Amino acid sequence: MDWGIDLGKLLLQLGEDLDREGLQETPERVERAWGEFLEGYTLDPKEILDKTFDAECSGIQACRNIHFFSMCEHHLLPFFGSATVIYKPSSRVAGLSKIARLVDCFARRLQIQERMTQQIADALFTFLDPVGVLVICNAKHLCCHGRGVRRNQMEFRTTAECGEVTSNFWRTW
Repeated sequence: MDWGIDLGKLLLQLGEDLDREGLQETPERVERAWGEFLEGYTLDPKEILDKTFDAECSGIQACRNIHFFSMCEHHLLPFFGSATVIYKPSSRVAGLSKIARLVDCFARRLQIQERMTQQIADALFTFLDPVGVLVICNAKHLCCHGRGVRRNQMEFRTTAECGEVTSNFWRTW
C-alpha cells in the first residue's frame, strides 16, 4: 500500500544511513506493519456477523480476554488490552471467532478506546438483535507510558451498553 510518505527521507532526517543493513528494508516493513495496524478499515461488521446460529438457550453469553491492538488517533501510538463481550441473545448467537473478529474490525483503525468500545456494542446490537449487550475494554496506552504522565502501570477501562443490561451481565464479567 502506498501511504504517500517517504520513510527513507524521514530516516535520513534523523541522521540514519539507509544503506545500513538493518535499515535497508525498513520503509517496506513499516508500510506492511501499518497495513496490519489499520486493516479494520477493510472489515465490515455486518459481514462479520452475517453467519449466526439459532440460540438454543436463553442465558447470557460472555466472551472474555479478547486481546486487541489499536492505534491512538491522537498520537499514532499503540494502545492494547482485552475486551469482554457479553450479550443475551433473543433468537440468534454468533460464533466465538466472529466476536473476536468484530473486536478487531474496530480496534484495527485509528481509534479512541471509548468510541471503539461503543462501536463493538452497537454493531453486535444492530446485527445480532440481542436483548442486551455489554462490552468492557481494558487497555494500556503507550501515549501515557512513554510520554506525558509516564505511568506505565496505568490502565483505562471503558464500558458500553445497549438494550436491556441487568446486574446479571455485570456478575458474568
